[in-house]
Amino acid sequence: MSTPSSRHWGLEQIVAELRASREELHRTRHPRGIRELPSREAIVGIVNGLRAAMFPTHYGAPDLTDETVDYYVGHTLETTLRLLCEQVRRALRFLPEHAQTSELELVERAFEITRALGTELPRIRALLVSDIQAAFAGDPAAQHITEILLCYPGVLAVMHHRLAHALHRLGVPLLARFINEIAHSATGIDIHPGAQIGASFFIDHGTGVVIGETAVIGERVRLYQAVTLGAKSFPSGSDGALVKGHARHPIVEDDVVIYAGATILGRVTIGRGAVIGGNVWLTHSVAPGASISQGNVREGGRNDEPETGKRGRK
Repeated sequence: MSTPSSRHWGLEQIVAELRASREELHRTRHPRGIRELPSREAIVGIVNGLRAAMFPTHYGAPDLTDETVDYYVGHTLETTLRLLCEQVRRALRFLPEHAQTSELELVERAFEITRALGTELPRIRALLVSDIQAAFAGDPAAQHITEILLCYPGVLAVMHHRLAHALHRLGVPLLARFINEIAHSATGIDIHPGAQIGASFFIDHGTGVVIGETAVIGERVRLYQAVTLGAKSFPSGSDGALVKGHARHPIVEDDVVIYAGATILGRVTIGRGAVIGGNVWLTHSVAPGASISQGNVREGGRNDEPETGKRGRK
């Protein structure tokens, strides 16, 4: 009886057919050939480093003191931004506008983007603190800020999103998407890095939340699990391909609460202070201050007569 090592696997034929699939029949490679890909492992480390720099006593070294914390933050940022710069360089190569950019120019552009992100970290931290405070104020089960920072998946997802959105605006969409998908895998919360989200944002429980690319969310908005802010339709061009980038997701104004399982689709506006009840399906705008439940959704029309009633709390 022949041993496995002595059998012929037909590797020559398999390798040849895989090459034909890659190069001719089912090509997925970048049109300019093999490119260095961003590293998921490196990006996880970068996000962890940026979190540690912004919140060193929660995500940093366990033995920090008032005398050592600034040194730790500086050292962590130096290491992390160097790693980020390399990942930005790799990601930029996949943009059509950089297909012909020289390697020297690409390195310089990556440095400029990374430096710009570094300067935004204090602003991002301020936004995150507002999100953490919103979580503490909005969840009666929360005991203290440390619990929120270490345990709440909604805060983890929003932390990734704040960083990813900054990179998205700086012109590195591939890297931004990488960061959000890392959080998506860890939390079940799917936020596209293009979504614009105001201060004091809180996702309670979180699993199953979906926020689309062109969604605009105001300040002091609270979502519960399984909420979808999605697109109603996907228009295509004359060639049949989907039209990219047009505004197709909801606008949610300030002080809105959206309860578990609600689905809001299309470029509709949820007015300031509105409350959207659980499992509601909405494809039309809602007036400011309205309270919408399954029983009072009017299919296809605008709710211009706000319902009265107290806003529910957990």
